Amino acid sequence: MFKVSVIPGDGVGPEIFFASKKILAKLVEIYSLPIEFIEVEAGDSAQAKYGEALPKETLKVIESSDMILKGPVGESAMDVVVRLRQMYDMYANIRPAKSLPGVPNKYGNVDVLIVRENTEDLYKGFEHEVSEGVAVGLKVISASASVRIANVALEYAKRRRNKVTCVHKANVMRITDGLFARSCRSVLKGKVEYNEMYVDAAAANLVKDPNMFDVIVTTNMYGDILSDEASQIAGSLGLAPSANVGDKKSLFEPVHGAAFDIAGKGIVNPTAFLLSVSMMLERMYQVSKDQRYLQASQSLTNSIYRVYSDGKRLTPDVGGSAKLNDIVDEIYSKIT
Repeated sequence: MFKVSVIPGDGVGPEIFFASKKILAKLVEIYSLPIEFIEVEAGDSAQAKYGEALPKETLKVIESSDMILKGPVGESAMDVVVRLRQMYDMYANIRPAKSLPGVPNKYGNVDVLIVRENTEDLYKGFEHEVSEGVAVGLKVISASASVRIANVALEYAKRRRNKVTCVHKANVMRITDGLFARSCRSVLKGKVEYNEMYVDAAAANLVKDPNMFDVIVTTNMYGDILSDEASQIAGSLGLAPSANVGDKKSLFEPVHGAAFDIAGKGIVNPTAFLLSVSMMLERMYQVSKDQRYLQASQSLTNSIYRVYSDGKRLTPDVGGSAKLNDIVDEIYSKIT
């Protein structure tokens, strides 16, 4: 049994989740999945209601859960997702950038996976002012975290095309990025097709030809930037799912924001959220080795791809005129 804390989030988040509940229920029923979903409050709305973006009652439920399924939150994202990453050592941020049929992009069939170290670097938040008008941020890189994320990249590469690109800037940050590069080298060299690339060159090459990459492993800040770039190259940042994976707990969320401007209009695209659900089910399979979770993950992903291949009931952001409930119904009907 997996216990999942669900954070509907802010803006379009609640409507995406509530429309998608029927898909979750169908997957649970068809594949006899032992999953318990528990809705909890977090984000801007919780901040306004309780004075804190992650209320104590929410944290109690999350503490007893195996996984977290999260919709987008607004201005309090730092206080929710970044805090949860740090609290539960969710050290691997997994960001697939994969094109969907019928969604135009300039590159054809894009399929890149970015494996981002998720706990260190400048995102530690060690910042202070040293004097008036001068501020310092500490970039924290450790061998243990770097080796750990390199091993995650290795695992994914073995399931894909067996190629890993380590992205860093060790020609300038010789100590910090140098340590990251050496750590990746020690894990990956000789085990996969391995190369290294400076982050500025990687950003340029993603635009030039994303298909030269398979798995990219990189530090926290570079990964944050490159993964958004790669998602846009694949078609749209608004279609991108993500996973924050730890040994004890994992969190799954769409990459897009709360989109307050279209909240309540019933036109938001649920694809990124549902692909995040698929990633969650795949993680459940990895943990349990129960084939039912993998089958459910594949069924959901295949259903989404079939809807996009048909192209008849797509939301306005991808050139269609369908409503949120229309595309949810269409995906629901194709799950078998």
